[in-house]
Amino acid sequence: MQPPNQVGPSTGSSVDGDPADSVLRLGQLGFDAPAALLACFGLTLQRVADDTPIPGSFWGDEEAGIIGTTVYARNDTPVHSLLHEAGHLIVLPPERRPDVHTDATDSIEEEDATCYLQIVLADRLPGVGRERLMADMDAWGYSFRLGSTRAWFEHDAENARNFLAARNLPC
Repeated sequence: MQPPNQVGPSTGSSVDGDPADSVLRLGQLGFDAPAALLACFGLTLQRVADDTPIPGSFWGDEEAGIIGTTVYARNDTPVHSLLHEAGHLIVLPPERRPDVHTDATDSIEEEDATCYLQIVLADRLPGVGRERLMADMDAWGYSFRLGSTRAWFEHDAENARNFLAARNLPC
């Protein structure tokens, strides 16, 4: 679920000059570092064969999916999508995670915290970092009321930081 100040992502379809085509994909990064990062939070990264539907994907296409404590992704899955879906599971209490299938929450507070957490987690992936992730989120079509992911993160995300801090999650 997207917060009310955010619109859904583009499909990442191939269009000449489409900025979504420039986002970092999991195949460029590799699966080892993201799998190790997710394992720190009790999650599993499951690689899905290319051109195979991704289980538990809310948006479809190349977007990551979640079922229980597993995050599903392909080589063409954007890194921001992987971190976002993993973030949904991380912000949930562990006892709620096994019940998740495709859509993790209807809570705006949890969605905002997920968006914030995906940016913070990007710093834990070599070759990614928050700067790249925020640029990729903007290129993909995330839209925040202050005009950019960076503006939201730096000036409009206090409630997301507070949510994460109250649960001893990275912020």
